[in-house]
Amino acid sequence: MPKLRLVSAFRPLLRALLGLGAAAAAVFGYSALLSLAVQAGQPLSGTWEGTARKDALEVQLQLELRGRGRQVQGAFFNGEERVTSTSGQVEGDTVHLEFAHYATRLVATLQDGKLRGNYGSARNGQFALELQPRRKPRAWTSPAPDISGLWILPTDSAKGERAFRFIVRQQGPRVQASILRVDGDTGLLTGGYANGEFRLDHFDGGRAYVLRATPRPDHRLDLTLQGTIGPAKTFTAVRADEAVARGLAAPSDFATHTRWKDPAEPFRFSFPDLAGHTVSNTDARFAGKVLVINVTGSWCPNCHDEAPFLAEIYHRYRGLGLEVVALSFEEAEQLADPARLRAFVAKYGIDYAYLVAGEPSQLKERIPGAENLNAWPTTFFVGRDGRVRGSHTGFAAPASGEFHATLRREFAQKIETLLAEQG
Repeated sequence: MPKLRLVSAFRPLLRALLGLGAAAAAVFGYSALLSLAVQAGQPLSGTWEGTARKDALEVQLQLELRGRGRQVQGAFFNGEERVTSTSGQVEGDTVHLEFAHYATRLVATLQDGKLRGNYGSARNGQFALELQPRRKPRAWTSPAPDISGLWILPTDSAKGERAFRFIVRQQGPRVQASILRVDGDTGLLTGGYANGEFRLDHFDGGRAYVLRATPRPDHRLDLTLQGTIGPAKTFTAVRADEAVARGLAAPSDFATHTRWKDPAEPFRFSFPDLAGHTVSNTDARFAGKVLVINVTGSWCPNCHDEAPFLAEIYHRYRGLGLEVVALSFEEAEQLADPARLRAFVAKYGIDYAYLVAGEPSQLKERIPGAENLNAWPTTFFVGRDGRVRGSHTGFAAPASGEFHATLRREFAQKIETLLAEQG
């Protein structure tokens, strides 16, 4: 990154402070010393931490910056996954990062050793960011109650769900967790135990959450999940074995939530690709092939989770007779100028058929053969004869732990079974 200039009058003082090392840090404070060092020409590269605020939501996050000269790359985190910017540069003391696959932008300026600025889009609004260089990990309270394992969250969702899954991994007071719904998961929520509750945060550039979990005397949990859409949601979490014993409603079955109305009716599609060429199920390229047809949208965080997996599946099986077809439903402005969608395709290395099927509100109209099609993403498995042989609603990403492993195994088994059949 470019060196941020310090007026020459302060250079002798800076050299003296840097020479004093730890003693100077003790006297002048870490932040002040770092601020002088950065302004004198030290790189901004490294991991920054702090908060993102939007309306009533304040979420903790980390931002990694890498680069030399004027070019820079930024990354938010989803567990171990780095959600990287598509381009970036530094101008003076201001960092500009583009996340074109989300149609979002980060602009932050170095002030008093902190990066302050905004992240977001004109369509969905802005988060106010305040970040400082990462220091020691937060000290959580130990010992902490054991909340590890699988929990059930009774609910009544607009998609017809009666329960969500809450998956928790714990090491002492530190916790990683995810809520898994029929669409997919929340991303990896991370945090720990202090002041009688667990606080977990998630910010990956596409979604933001704060979850608070308070253990109850009856060994259940009171949960509050706050995100950017709508009011905070509250749940009473019940251990999975207790939920079964009490006969509570189970979470939706990913394989049966969405169904194909008539098994004898082929899956028909005819939509333009990003070059404007119409692609149809009757094209010669699909004759006698097994198809994985994916209902998706570049506005959908769980679709971002799924895209690299589908690219991997396609590369593994296309030589054996598999084709993947994405039917993307986008907002009106994306249909007019699909800049985000093009960036989405480029970001995830997608080289299977990617078609623009319409707006999200046209989903049922454009895919009339599906029943209870209301989740993003949804995948259909089509045999060599063109008939639908199964479906899978949502995408359980790595944050979902064993559910992600199960999904990978089930997709492979389904595809291999269909490939083994004769058309």
